[in-house]
Amino acid sequence: MEPSEVTEILNRPLSQELLARDLTRLAYVAKDGTPRSIPIAFAWNGSEIVLCTTKNAAKLPSLRKNPMVALTIDTEVHPPKILLLRGRAELDVVDGIPDEYLQMNGSYEMTSEQRIAWEAEVRSLYDGMVRIVITPTWAKLIDFETTLPTAVEELIRKREERRRT
Repeated sequence: MEPSEVTEILNRPLSQELLARDLTRLAYVAKDGTPRSIPIAFAWNGSEIVLCTTKNAAKLPSLRKNPMVALTIDTEVHPPKILLLRGRAELDVVDGIPDEYLQMNGSYEMTSEQRIAWEAEVRSLYDGMVRIVITPTWAKLIDFETTLPTAVEELIRKREERRRT
């Protein structure tokens, strides 16, 4: 997929709405060669997805070995709205708490007192984190109104061909 095609999909209003959500599912290949898909908070900075994790997270050796990942951001309503992304994870070990981590957790419902306590706890627990930065190299937006999964599009096309004959 060409970078301009990815950008066009990511700039659609529905994509922007999904990119403003709290959670994505990160899919990667684990050390034992089996697939993993985990929910994880994320931040979108306009060109990259940024995830933050502990420096001792089990996923890090796997991502160092095979940095190719897939992400799913979707809704919980019918019909679902789905943004599928693929890219390469770049790992950036940082001291302290990355701004993105505080940003991505800022949308959870907390009172100001809870937020202050949460941030103090985070700062006392972590001496650093790993930023997992993913630049999308492939994207597909599915809304079940104007866009469908590729397999469903194919079934519709075949049905129309059968009706014409």
